[in-house]
Amino acid sequence: MNPVAFSIFGIDIMWYGILISLGVLVGVLVAIRECRRVGFKEEDLLDFLLFAIPAGIIGARTYYVIFSWDYYSKNLDQIINIRNGGLAIHGGLIAGVIVGVIFCKVRKINIWQILDIVAPSVVLGQAIGRWGNFINQEAYGGPTNLPWGIMVNGVKVHPTFLYESIINLSVFIFLMWYRKNKRKNQGEVIALYLILYSIGRFFVEGMRTDSLMFMNMRIAQLLSLGLVLLGIIIFVLLRKKSKK
Repeated sequence: MNPVAFSIFGIDIMWYGILISLGVLVGVLVAIRECRRVGFKEEDLLDFLLFAIPAGIIGARTYYVIFSWDYYSKNLDQIINIRNGGLAIHGGLIAGVIVGVIFCKVRKINIWQILDIVAPSVVLGQAIGRWGNFINQEAYGGPTNLPWGIMVNGVKVHPTFLYESIINLSVFIFLMWYRKNKRKNQGEVIALYLILYSIGRFFVEGMRTDSLMFMNMRIAQLLSLGLVLLGIIIFVLLRKKSKK
């Protein structure tokens, strides 16, 4: 599939960018709806997103460039070129949380509440954005004979972008159900997002052929393990606190 969707005044508009933007837009709409449901101030949410979304994109790109520095050190002009991919969700999450903590401290907002509101939106946006990897023919796995394999450069490979998209959509559905139907403490939704998404990402990452590496280890897998542990700790501490 042609990665270029269309051109305007000689500028190519890439499917990757369209799908990432669509994921952000749908996520924002879902977050606004949840904001109204729980009685959170919509103005505070929108102000938070105005800071968090750009920071997330910058963080996702910075993370990717840092761990691909062998290439970008020789191609400095490509550092800000995200039209063909190169956004790492873990970098975006780190930047988004940092901005969130600062924003909530300044506005005197409960950080757990706002993270719970946006967590399902984030994972839904990830599910949509992964299809940009399919169009760019990136984030795929090793060779396979399975009937749902896709052809890349003449080789049938695992569609790991699809696996992760399905996992993310499943996590989104679960979080939407959980936050409406379970007695919970503020912070549990984001904790479950960290646990469930990271478990899925750990296994999918093990199948990919283009993982970012550090000292011969897949960075995303290491970080996923850390986030699973962090999510469990948050969830357990919140439950213990509520019992007291």
